[in-house]
Amino acid sequence: MLTVYLLRHGETFWNADGNRYCGATDIGLTDKGIQQAHGAAQLLNGISFDAIYSSPLQRAYRTAQIASGKPEEVVTDERLIEAGFGNWEGKTRDEFIAERPELWDNWCREPDQTRAGETGETAMEIVNRVDDFFREILQKHGSETILVVAHNAVNRFYMTWKLGMPLKNYRKLVQDNSTITLFTLDDDGEFSLLKLNCR
Repeated sequence: MLTVYLLRHGETFWNADGNRYCGATDIGLTDKGIQQAHGAAQLLNGISFDAIYSSPLQRAYRTAQIASGKPEEVVTDERLIEAGFGNWEGKTRDEFIAERPELWDNWCREPDQTRAGETGETAMEIVNRVDDFFREILQKHGSETILVVAHNAVNRFYMTWKLGMPLKNYRKLVQDNSTITLFTLDDDGEFSLLKLNCR
């Protein structure tokens, strides 16, 4: 059985600026975000990881380096990059809803078929790439314990799907900056959520 400690990165400059959607845009951590990553490191102290994986975006990669305490061992994987939010990136939710309210309504109702920000990804495209990552990791690491640092939307869409929930309900799963989520995958890929959004 694979044991996965799943983190969301620390606070970014866009998170701090009215919670602007970062998406696939490569935004750095604030000083608070760096401190949040150090807080995660304290929570993870004493846990031995057989591997450490991260999105290549700097906010996740830096969080992984700090939280793991083993910066040289962090392996990046493109499949963990945050959801591509298209034309919504760099804008607050209020801003882009005002521009195209029907697009937001479509996303909320059917994110699995709607492209985020018109030019971004669908939720199902996100799920497919993240699931592909975890399937490969399960085969590679079997009964080991790993740390994965990624992003808010990709983490929640994957967990929503594995829990059998409609993808439109992904926002019901909360994962704050640098909080810890713990789950397992058995040999058949069966998902068990043990902890969510812990500090």
